[in-house]
Amino acid sequence: MEILRWLQEWYTWHCNGDWEHTSGIRITTLDNPGWYVSINLSETELASKQVEMVQIERTDDDWVHCKIEEGSFTGAGGPENLEEILKIFYRWAATD
Repeated sequence: MEILRWLQEWYTWHCNGDWEHTSGIRITTLDNPGWYVSINLSETELASKQVEMVQIERTDDDWVHCKIEEGSFTGAGGPENLEEILKIFYRWAATD
């Protein structure tokens, strides 16, 4: 749950009266099943960050794909990989 606390703090830090109306964080499910996370990075310190795409394929139900593209972090993964997706975003956000 520490990762959720951190994500809440990151979100709150970027809420400035405008950003949260046009940007923000979306967490939804996939129908295969799995998770999809989208975090709009516009107007944040991460807006121009470049990172290597992550593609991990363990099994049909245990996989993670994360990237930053067109100003957004996107992550998808299997039904038990939501925390791993969020931790990848944390590691990217926390490193220079």
